[in-house]
Parts: sequence; C-alpha cells; structure tokens
Amino acid sequence: MKQKTTLFLFAALIAIALVLVVFTVNQLSAAAGLLNALHPYAGKLFLLFSSSIILFALYRGILLFSLPKSALLPEHENTSEMAAYREYLNSRLPVHPMHPESTKQERDQRWLRTNLKYLETDAVNTTRQIATKNFFVGAFAQNTSYGTTTSLFNILKMVWTIYALHHREQHLREFITLLRSVYRCLPLSDFKKEDIPAHIKPIIQSSFSNTLSTLLPAGNLLSPFFLNLFIAGSTNAYITCLAGIITTRQCQVITREDKKEIIQQSMFEASFMLKEIVRECNPILSVTISQAVKKASVESLNTIQPPTSGSGMAQDIVSHLASSLKHILKDSGQ
Repeated sequence: MKQKTTLFLFAALIAIALVLVVFTVNQLSAAAGLLNALHPYAGKLFLLFSSSIILFALYRGILLFSLPKSALLPEHENTSEMAAYREYLNSRLPVHPMHPESTKQERDQRWLRTNLKYLETDAVNTTRQIATKNFFVGAFAQNTSYGTTTSLFNILKMVWTIYALHHREQHLREFITLLRSVYRCLPLSDFKKEDIPAHIKPIIQSSFSNTLSTLLPAGNLLSPFFLNLFIAGSTNAYITCLAGIITTRQCQVITREDKKEIIQQSMFEASFMLKEIVRECNPILSVTISQAVKKASVESLNTIQPPTSGSGMAQDIVSHLASSLKHILKDSGQ
C-alpha cells in the first residue's frame, strides 16, 4: 500500500509539473508574439528576461530547500572521525562574543566546548523567557484556539532562535528536519501511556508547590479555579521547556546519542526549569487573579441600591452588608 501510494504521488507530481511547464511556455510564447508586433526584438528580449527570472527563481529555490554538507557523526570523542567533525562544527558554529579566545585560529576540542557552553547559556535563557510567556498564555487562554496558536508560534519562534544561535547560515530544510526531530521527542507525539506519568509528575509537583499552598489558604472557594490556572500554565511551560532543551541538545550534539537518553535527560532538566518558572510566576498570577476578583466583587456590590425611606428591613440589611463587604475588600486590597 505504501509503495503504491508513493508511486501515485510521484506520478501525479510529474504530471502537474509537465502541465505547468506547457502552460507557462504557451503563455510566454503568446506574450512574445504580441510584443513582436510592436517591435521585431521585443519578443526575444521578453523571452530572454522571463527565462532568466524563472531560472533564477529555480536556483534560489534549490538553495533554499537543499541540505548543507555535513560530516559523519562520530560514535565517541576518541574516534578518528572526531577531528573532521570538530572542523565541521567550527565552520558552522558562530563564535560567541563572550568567548575568551574568540580570535584564536587553532580551535581544539576545549575551544569548541567553551564556545558551545556560551551558546547553551543563551539558548537556556531564550527557552526560559519563552516558557514564562507560555505559562501565562496557558493560564489565561487555556482551551482556546488563540491560546493554542499563540503557544505554538512562541515555540516555533524559540526553536528558530536556538537554531539560528548555533548556525551561521540557516537552511529551511535543515530547520524543518530539526522541527520534526524535536516534535518526535515531545510527549503525546508518539503516545505511550507508560510514559505519561513521567511527564505529569513535574507539572503536578510545581502546581502543588509550597508557594502555591501559602497563596491558597484552606477552605478558599477559589482554590479549584486557581489550581486549574496553575496546572494549565505549568503544562504549557513544561512542553515549552522540553522543546527548548531538546532543540539545544540537538544543535550541540558532538557524538551519537540514544533518543531515549536525550528525552530522559531533557525531561530532568525541564522539570528543574519548570520549578523555577512556576516559583516566579505563581505570585504574579495569584495577585493578578485576586485583584481581579476583588475588583469584580466591588463592582457587583456597587449595583446594590442604598436603602430608601420606603424600603423594608430586608433591603436595609442587604445594603448594610454590601457596604461592609466593600470596605473589607478595599482594605484587604491596600
């Protein structure tokens, strides 16, 4: 079935290409004939100019979708292929401006590792920044198309930024290959129910952190609402952290690594980064929601009419309670 589908798609692609070529040649010939009526050389100049534009577009398209030359990835650092791969990395990696030996011509293994460490620091900072944004996107826009789209674009932007940090020249096809590799390492891309608890654990631990327990006292009716926001934000931030860390490891690979090992190490690092992000974001989110609730409560209480001379005892009690609650909310918000 797979072979039949591949052959059909290949034949259909060739047929479409032939139709486009015939249609283009026919239209260019017709246009050249009209121009020949105006001047004997106008049609030939038009065909020459059009052909140059088409060939240039095809050439740039081939460069855009072509993969750069790569060296053989060594099994470990002591193999004979390591020297050639080190030269390949040094030719593609940009030199970090903070590198203490940025002008050095002979770049050995130690120089390469130092450069990678500086680039990794920038990649981690980028990951943490985007993950913090996605925490609030997940908390406030959970289960909405806007929230999903915004989170996805933020992750794509993060992957591109990390990719550009590690490559002097960017290639679209290489970037797409990196995206596919990162996606395959993320949870739910290849669903295995036995792997889900390992991903859920850091999210739950961060949502039920000591910081959260102090912000939400026992018996608070808003606790389930707050907790729902924290879990949604933590889930979004965790996936972003995991994508950023996996991207960094893929861009900094020196020797062959097992996919499971990359995922396990990335999950370990992402859980620690998530705890730091949640520790910073929880107070901001809690204060923001609390102030919004208090403001909404005060505005709702303002709709209650004050007692009049003809009102009954029940209206007097309701008005008195509303006034007292407004003072309490205003004092607690100061």
